[in-house]
Amino acid sequence: QVQLVESGGGLGQPGGSLRLSCTASTMISIYPMGWYRQAPGKQRELVASISVGSSTNYRDSVKGRFTISRDNAKKTVYLQMNSLKPEDTAVYYCNALREFYGERPRWDWGQGTQVTVSS
Repeated sequence: QVQLVESGGGLGQPGGSLRLSCTASTMISIYPMGWYRQAPGKQRELVASISVGSSTNYRDSVKGRFTISRDNAKKTVYLQMNSLKPEDTAVYYCNALREFYGERPRWDWGQGTQVTVSS
C-alpha cells in the first residue's frame, strides 16, 4: 500500500506564501500527480496536476498563484502557494492521478496538511 506524507501547511497571511511537500513511499516518475484540497463542509477538489513530462494544469481559482512541481528522485511533489487568500483555507492532499486529464485519485489518501489563511 502506497503511503503519502504531506507537510508544509500552517497559518499563512493573506497575500503570503506557503510551500507544501508530499512524499510518496513508492516511485512517482510514471504517474501524473495532483494536489487536492478539502475545505470544511465542501467536497475535495483537485487544484493542480502535473504530468509525467511536467506539463501542468490548474484550477481557475489558483491559476497564476499556485505552482506544482515534482522531483522524481525524491519521490516528492511540491505546491508553491503565493498570494494566499482566505478561501485557500483547507486541508491539502496529494495523490497520483489515474489519468492526467482526469481527477480520480490512484492511491489511498494521506493525512493531509492543514492550510489556514487568516490575518
